[in-house]
Amino acid sequence: MARLRQKLLTALALSMGMTLTAWAQSASISGEDAASIRSVIDSQIEAFRRDDGINAYSHAAPSIKKIFPSVSRFMDMVKRGYRPVYRPQSYTFEDLRSGDKGPVQAVRLIGPSNREWIAFYTFEKQPDGTWKISGVYIQAAPGTTT
Repeated sequence: MARLRQKLLTALALSMGMTLTAWAQSASISGEDAASIRSVIDSQIEAFRRDDGINAYSHAAPSIKKIFPSVSRFMDMVKRGYRPVYRPQSYTFEDLRSGDKGPVQAVRLIGPSNREWIAFYTFEKQPDGTWKISGVYIQAAPGTTT
């Protein structure tokens, strides 16, 4: 199980690398979509802070739910691999860009151990017009070490 989880996280990181290359493209996202995307991130982070797995999981795209088919598996993955997103002391939104697979929202986080991180959230627009998180890639902020 641990090996499978690591393989999935590695595959996600590799696919995010391709998306992050495209992240440098200029943004072409409406103000309404940008506000919706930021609202989804706010809502998920607040759900993590309350340990509300059901609400946090509700913001995951179907592709993520296929990999983590239950709230408990999803929350376990987040707690183990995305601590700065799970328990940020603070966060601020940075650039929102068009990626090769959809919008990519950069978020600067101060993690639980006072380290600074950048999280790149990728999004998929759903048939009902809502935005769901299709992946998150975190890296130490420039000039910091992990």
